[in-house]
Amino acid sequence: MRTRFAPSPTGPLHLGHAYSALLAQDMARAAGGAFLLRIEDIDSTRSRPAWEAQIYDDLRWLGLDWPEPVLRQSDRRAAYGAALDDLWRRELIYPCHCTRRDIAAAASAPQEGAAPAMGPDGLIYPGTCRDLLPPGYGAGPRPDGVALRLHMAPALDLAGDGLGFCDTGAGPSGQTGRIALSRARLLAEVGDVVLSRRDFPGSYHLSVVLDDAAQQISHVVRGRDLFEATAIHVVLQHLL
Repeated sequence: MRTRFAPSPTGPLHLGHAYSALLAQDMARAAGGAFLLRIEDIDSTRSRPAWEAQIYDDLRWLGLDWPEPVLRQSDRRAAYGAALDDLWRRELIYPCHCTRRDIAAAASAPQEGAAPAMGPDGLIYPGTCRDLLPPGYGAGPRPDGVALRLHMAPALDLAGDGLGFCDTGAGPSGQTGRIALSRARLLAEVGDVVLSRRDFPGSYHLSVVLDDAAQQISHVVRGRDLFEATAIHVVLQHLL
């Protein structure tokens, strides 16, 4: 078993962080495995070296240690870029120029009385830019300085049926055990999420999947607030 703790150096750790880190280490030790540390610092506007140093101090005060070098997301731009290039060539991502205001306006348009659909990242993207894609766009270079979204429908065609994950705890509604992820649910409740931001070649969803693979993480300890995001990560694991 290989577990990890992956905080962001954007502020002080809180009790939830401490619980997550201790649980991850205890699980790994009980199984004779390894507990690793990762610093998720792709948010360059909020990440601070002082907060990163404080994370190390706090974890050592808790009695935690990690046998392998710390992995820092800011050092892995090349890995994220290579994955995006692969997804672009396969036309599994596409450029999106919509602002949050654009998405909110489209979502609030009359839809036979239906309320706007919400997903792990907020409003489900309505597909404005997706519907403008020219045939064979992936043959050209991947654009920079623009958000790139996962094209969920063809991604699910490749990922196949039977997607899901095992939760040994309990989700927001008490979900536990095998959590099945149907195509209909992923399209309706997740949609085309952002995999690359305008200012960084990646996003939380892309980087966490690639980093877990790089560190050979077998079990993930995370809060209930990330339960729904796990569906995105399962899809990406089948694509990358």
